[in-house]
Amino acid sequence: MRLTRNFSMLVVALLVGLGAPARSDEPKEVKEKALAGPNSVSVKVRMEGPYTADVPLQVVCYFKYTPDGVKRMKGGPVELDKRLGGVIGSLRERGEFGGDQLETLLISPPKDSIKAKALLLVGLGGEDALSLKVLEGVGRVALREAARLGVSRVAFAPLIRDQGNSKFGTGDVEQAVTRGVLLGYDTEKRLQKEGLVKPFNLDEWNVEAGPDYFDETVKGVEKAIAEAKAEAAKRPSDPYGSGK
Repeated sequence: MRLTRNFSMLVVALLVGLGAPARSDEPKEVKEKALAGPNSVSVKVRMEGPYTADVPLQVVCYFKYTPDGVKRMKGGPVELDKRLGGVIGSLRERGEFGGDQLETLLISPPKDSIKAKALLLVGLGGEDALSLKVLEGVGRVALREAARLGVSRVAFAPLIRDQGNSKFGTGDVEQAVTRGVLLGYDTEKRLQKEGLVKPFNLDEWNVEAGPDYFDETVKGVEKAIAEAKAEAAKRPSDPYGSGK
């Protein structure tokens, strides 16, 4: 009896031990690199998609709608719209969000679709007209929407490669966008000091990058931070209003 009981306990212990490492409900660690930006903004490059980031605001970008563009789309934007039940595709097909340059649309995601509380669509315009200046403008637009909503944590995914466009490297894309975000936030902080806008703090700007582009994206963000610091230092310190 004692031998049988001990053997049974041993079998149970072995099964528990073997099963522990294979648990599927344990959260997987997200690879990220945090960088210190100006005005106390933490810029994080995260190996994450726009449908898994648990943030108050997720920002994604789309080129101007064309049937051919839809056929070339893959990866992130396809999965994102699938989880949203096809909302983005319907809006674009109907011409209600065409993706014109710096066009925006704010969506409240359906329950249990994606983790972000709000989703901001930003238009890139036609693919041939894409430029680093446009991408810097995307960063400013996203920052100003975050300020309007009063959210302190934002995630950003350009989705450009997933739409079949490789005009600029991923590092160049994020360098331009992040520069726009940081300089736009610098303007916000200066306006706040003069009481011209409502208080708003951006604590985290999360840049989403795929495994193949993670290191390149980090380098682009590092350059953006250095450029934003240098550019902000050159800005006049005089008040915006003359007081007259």
